[in-house]
Order: sequence, then structure tokens, then C-alpha cells
Amino acid sequence: MDVSVRRAEEKDIPALMGLLKQVNRVHHEGRPDLFKLNTKYTEDELKGIINNEMTPVFVGTDAGGTVVGHGFCILEKPENTRLLTDILTLYIDDICVDEAARGKHVGRAIYEHILSYAREKGCYNVTLNVWNCNPGAMSFYQKLGLEPYKVGMEKIL
Repeated sequence: MDVSVRRAEEKDIPALMGLLKQVNRVHHEGRPDLFKLNTKYTEDELKGIINNEMTPVFVGTDAGGTVVGHGFCILEKPENTRLLTDILTLYIDDICVDEAARGKHVGRAIYEHILSYAREKGCYNVTLNVWNCNPGAMSFYQKLGLEPYKVGMEKIL
């Protein structure tokens, strides 16, 4: 599939909401004890996120201009801490590819665009979190060359 990646605009909010529902469903099915069936953001919250330079959102579109995936990011820089260095990190909060477009390299195109953006901004690294209940995402990110750098653990009481 021929995919173009660009910054999200307010006109993309309905498509983003649909993708956020797909992401939520995966997490809810994997961990219904933690995830409600809901979207992570409201439409009003998305407007603020899209228009904030510190929270860039990218969309992948097909040849007809239809949004087929997204990448939510957050620029992070710890400053004046006693422990962490003052590096600029681009945290990938979420990458989602529409169920109908999976396996067509949409996610890879979005990820590569995010890497280019991070380099442009002078980031030291790109990070993300993957829920253990989402082995498909874990496999996808490993194929892209990402490696674990910290592990979250739990004991359910």
C-alpha cells in the first residue's frame, strides 16, 4: 500500500477516534481487569493534543487520503534532575494501524516518519511501552529494531 504520513489535523479527529477504539478493544480484551471499553481521549482533548507542539500526532493515509493509521508522540526532556541526563526523548504513546490495513507496511511508514521527526528535533532516542497482553505489537516493534530498556512488573492481589 502506498502510504503518506503527515501531521494530524483537526479534520482527522473522527478517524483518530475510530483508531483509538480499535486500540482500546485490543487492550480491553487482553486485560479487562485494567481497561474499560472507552477511548483514551475525547474529541476536545484530541484538538488540544493535535495543536500542541510537544505532543505531535502523525497520520498515515492511503492513496485516496483516507486515514489508515496514527502515531501519537510526546517530546520529553528531564531537566535539573539529580539522576537523569538532560536528553530529549520522543516517546511514542501509541501507534495504531486500521485493522483493514494491517500487514501493508502502514505501521512501518508511520514509525519511520516518527524517527525522521525525532532526528529533526535533535532527540537522543525514541521510546515506547508495550502491554504484555499485546504480543502482536511486541513482535512488530522488535521487527523494527526496538529493544526493551525497562520492564514493568506486577503482582495481582
